Amino acid sequence: MLRLFLALLLVGSTAMATEFWPGARYSDAIPTLESVVGHASGEQISTHAELRAWFDAAEAAAPDRVRIVPYATSWQGRELYYVIIASPENFARLTTIQDQIQRVASLADGAESLIDELPGTTWLSYAVHGNEISTGDSAMLAAYHLLAAIDDPVVETILEETIVFIDPVQNPDGRDRFIHQFESALGLEPIATRLAAERNEPWPGGRVNHYLFDLNRDWLPATQPETRGRIAVLLEWLPLAFVDAHEMGTDSTYFFAPEAVPYNPHLASDQKTNLEYFGRNNARWFDRFGIDYFTREIFDAFYPGYGASWPSYYGAVAMTYEQASARGLKARRIDGTELTYAETVRNHFVTSIATAETTARNRMRLWEDFLDYRRSAVAEGSREAVRAWAIPAQADQGGADRLAGLLARHGVEVYRLDEERRACGGSLAAGTWLVPVAQPAKRFVRVAMDPNVPMDEAFLARQEELREQDLPDEMYDVTAWSLPLMFNIETAACDRAPTTEGLARATAETGATGTVGGSGELAWLVPGEDSATARFMAMALRDGIILRVAEDAFTQEDRSWPAGTLVMTAADNDADVAAAIEAVAAKSGATVTAVSDSWVVEGPNFGSGRVVRLTAPKVGLAWDRPTNVYSPGAIRFVLEQKYGYPVVPIRMRTLAGSTPLDEFDVLILPDTWGDRAYARALGNGGTDKIAGWVERGGVLVTVGGGTTWAASEDVDLLSFRLEDQPGAEKEEDDAEPNRIPGTEIESPEAYAASIVPKREAPDSVSGVLVKAELDPEHWLSAGAASTLNVLIRGDRIFRPMRLDEGENVARFAGADELLVSGYLWEENRRQLAYKPFVVTEEIGRGLVIGFTHDPSVRAYLDGLEPLFVNAVLRAPAYTARLR
Repeated sequence: MLRLFLALLLVGSTAMATEFWPGARYSDAIPTLESVVGHASGEQISTHAELRAWFDAAEAAAPDRVRIVPYATSWQGRELYYVIIASPENFARLTTIQDQIQRVASLADGAESLIDELPGTTWLSYAVHGNEISTGDSAMLAAYHLLAAIDDPVVETILEETIVFIDPVQNPDGRDRFIHQFESALGLEPIATRLAAERNEPWPGGRVNHYLFDLNRDWLPATQPETRGRIAVLLEWLPLAFVDAHEMGTDSTYFFAPEAVPYNPHLASDQKTNLEYFGRNNARWFDRFGIDYFTREIFDAFYPGYGASWPSYYGAVAMTYEQASARGLKARRIDGTELTYAETVRNHFVTSIATAETTARNRMRLWEDFLDYRRSAVAEGSREAVRAWAIPAQADQGGADRLAGLLARHGVEVYRLDEERRACGGSLAAGTWLVPVAQPAKRFVRVAMDPNVPMDEAFLARQEELREQDLPDEMYDVTAWSLPLMFNIETAACDRAPTTEGLARATAETGATGTVGGSGELAWLVPGEDSATARFMAMALRDGIILRVAEDAFTQEDRSWPAGTLVMTAADNDADVAAAIEAVAAKSGATVTAVSDSWVVEGPNFGSGRVVRLTAPKVGLAWDRPTNVYSPGAIRFVLEQKYGYPVVPIRMRTLAGSTPLDEFDVLILPDTWGDRAYARALGNGGTDKIAGWVERGGVLVTVGGGTTWAASEDVDLLSFRLEDQPGAEKEEDDAEPNRIPGTEIESPEAYAASIVPKREAPDSVSGVLVKAELDPEHWLSAGAASTLNVLIRGDRIFRPMRLDEGENVARFAGADELLVSGYLWEENRRQLAYKPFVVTEEIGRGLVIGFTHDPSVRAYLDGLEPLFVNAVLRAPAYTARLR
């Protein structure tokens, strides 16, 4: 009822009183949104279900021109789908068209003749961020215009020359969360002020999906079902033009291509040229309608993991469009003007039609460029210094297999050696994966596998100039993302392309295959060096299997077992433990060996105090403001979905209140937006409660801003401290607080020196991969690699723990070895050297484990996850010794 009442109020008072496309006439054969759900386009924010209802009605009205294709299901059970809109002639041969596109993409014989008759393809994606609301309604409006417009030459050209694909809502869980929160705060009429409750989203807001992921950053790791489904269908159709429609700050206007520098060096020159064709046509329509816009600012094309970047690496022209957001039905800008929801819907609708028109008018150019992109990829790959990447069979075979599967998910050809072979300058064992560079997906291979992707030198010089002036840099996202480095997986560069004929090819489902070998029934062992071991540990604890972990390497029955090996004995467990172990091995991908003899030749026996019995801890996770919304979501996703262990989210008001925490064994404090955020949210009462719980035996795991809080002087749960830039001075007390001694400034250089802050944090880092080294003797290191690649962002650098305070479990490498990938300020490189990544400190009978940087960020640092899982699941066994 409230939605209907507000719709009636808005008619005649907003841009709904004017036509979205001046002069357009529409057929009554296609239902309007209003006739289906009760409100017209732009009057209300349409829910996922309302948009689906309209597309269902459109499909029923025009079954020879519209098809709805489901492609995924969100975590909360909402169906994701894309819509095909085509002329009846093209619609009747969709299967043939798709087959011909695949033949062109695979460079089959006759590809040139095929593109002569293939329609162009435009893919329009909307609402990847759930609170970027206009995008979903503009998707519906674009579809309606294409289906219902009468005697429109632009529409006729689009349908004659192209097929249009529309993905209306990429993040249905986030969109419906936003709408629910928005409508819960509505009153008599929409309110424009940014102070209104309806325009202030409660945590976590609508931007993110169920697990609080920014789906626009998930294209490279592909951790979420929404992203995986989308990648699969794009590889089926390989559309020529791809648009990802977004919203940005209310006080802006509209952004479209060309993007800002830097461009990724693996993009082809004609892709950059074509960006301007699309931008110019958008500008032509915006000029006609009197709509403001800007280009070549803010939004760059460097990181390959955006929706507007990823399609570039199969050969598309990929673009991001950004509309200033009303974040509701109307908003007052800082200059006093008002922005309506209808305007924002209209603007995205206009660029949607303009983009499809550009594809139609440049159909042959785009197909020729697409074919040349894939042909030139093969040709370039056959000439480059690195002709293939090998992912050798290794101790962490589970990680290697998952990397191969992820590459295959992205459309990369990856092959498995079935027997030992001489290649890549050495001997490669069976189980090695080969990734040829000379393949149509070559540019994705390079951008995903290369240890480093260089940035434009002129752009970097400009960033250094800005930094010298204490101005923000222009780096939009991370500068490092190499998949082998993030997986912490060994690879080898091959200067010759190995033969792949007859080899099995990886698929998106490729991963570690769990097995149980051996014939004994006395005990079962899981080797510590495989990343699947941590997954087995988590799942076994959840299923009630009693297990132990060896802190040291040992030798049993002529086989060496590394530190971190899991030990399960028949004596510890129920009679049906063998079946339970087999089930967990299958789910986790771990390799388990059954043994019949407990005798250990070297190292600790199964009954040694160095083989520690684990218990299944109850894990709490701080949930709500002031956490950085992505951090608790990623931590929860890693533990629950990647490792199969449940987590209890606890709201901050509960942590700050008087309710005791004694039912929990572990509490995780994720990263925050600000260094003082936890102090304000918890207050003295919450701080004292958490400190008392730790002293009684709890395990506190802190991440990023949580570590900063624990290391502050007024909390002191961790004894180390944040550092300022080197050379900072402390302010001295003065007898007269309102005056300081006089000075004389004699030159511009002296003036410049006089305005330098006495204390200043290190410069913020956009995101680089650096090397960290583990203390091999510490129990947290058991089963983890000896060196790790850590993504660092921001300005947090801590001094090391002293020996009388705690332990530095992992520290960053020396300055000359530190940087692994990305662009790091020189001062940060020197200051970060040998500083801690992970520390521990005993507090009473409990333990605090501090991560100075987030090991779970975006859930794409697979190589760090075993260390983090150790901190959460193994630590309670060690605090028990302190009690």
